Amino acid sequence: MQLPLRHLLFAAMLLAALLCAAFAPAQATPITPTSDEQVIEVIPGGAGRAEERRLKRALSRQPQDAKLAVQLARRYMAEARASGDPRPAGQALAALKPWPDPATAPIDVLLMQATVQQYLHDFDGAAALLQQLLARDPAQPQAWLTLATIRRVQGLYAESDGGCNRLAALRVDLYAAACRAENDALRGRYEPARKDLQVLLANPSLDGDSRNWLLTTLAELEELAGRPEAADAAYRSALAASDDAYTRTAYADLLITLHREADALALLRDQPRTDAVLLRVAIAGTRAKSPGAARDAAEMRERIAQANLRPEARGVHAREQSMFALQVEAQPAHALDLARLNLRSQREPIDLRIFAQAARAAGQPAALQELDKLRQDIGLQDSRLAEATR
Repeated sequence: MQLPLRHLLFAAMLLAALLCAAFAPAQATPITPTSDEQVIEVIPGGAGRAEERRLKRALSRQPQDAKLAVQLARRYMAEARASGDPRPAGQALAALKPWPDPATAPIDVLLMQATVQQYLHDFDGAAALLQQLLARDPAQPQAWLTLATIRRVQGLYAESDGGCNRLAALRVDLYAAACRAENDALRGRYEPARKDLQVLLANPSLDGDSRNWLLTTLAELEELAGRPEAADAAYRSALAASDDAYTRTAYADLLITLHREADALALLRDQPRTDAVLLRVAIAGTRAKSPGAARDAAEMRERIAQANLRPEARGVHAREQSMFALQVEAQPAHALDLARLNLRSQREPIDLRIFAQAARAAGQPAALQELDKLRQDIGLQDSRLAEATR
């Protein structure tokens, strides 16, 4: 039940491709996903499963082959993201187990370990691995970008700025500029951030995926600034540039906020029923009283029950469970408990808004004061928080 970090490392995916292309012609390049919902490859059967079995056999014969281990771990992570099941992430960690010491593990192994830890919401653990990686090799732009993204999710904007600045020092200009623009937007510096993103979008050589990433970032900026019509237009442009699961779920959230539940349901109708998609379908259907709403809610309820059989599930999935408890189950006190638990690990705008909505619905003004102090400490400026706390 994994919601993405904000565009987690879409830029890193492209960056890895660019760097690999610079040194090796016509060979497969590592892919880092834009979000936890992005389907990198379809694993369930056929050639995908055959390749997985081939890698497992090869790794069993050569358990110290870091390249094989990273390839297998990447495949497991693709399966985890496609299915919403975190168990393959555990298998990915197992494939990387022969390298327990960050001081000696290959750089690619450390980066993959950090990616898996991030997926499992062990943000501090992922950041620690990245810091050790960068102490050994500071000229690793993908690691700096990953670290900047994680620190942003944690609400540590100054530390995220540091990663953005290192990208600039390494002359990775597109990603450095986008990184800084996102942090500026979170601090309420909407106009400079908007201009920076528009400059990047004016590049006629951008491919569709890059344009989607930048337009989705722009859409989220417009939401922060309280300009839902502009956000709507940016989301539609992003999907026209390149269809992406993260963009669809983020756009669905906006449509639900605008009481356009039917549009949200239409947007998600043909999407794979990952947990992120099903959650929003259940919320929109419940609010719209659509014919299938009870069935969708029951399916989501069962998925939550199954997820909670794992000890770490409430901490990992507290955001989504809070949304479901508040907007489908009408249990604001429970939703508030889950939202508070969620804020221990991730402090994106959506996390603070969920807390505010639950606190207001539960009639807890002290919780709203607690949230406002946290918002000030972080430095977040989000026009929607004022509405949620009124």
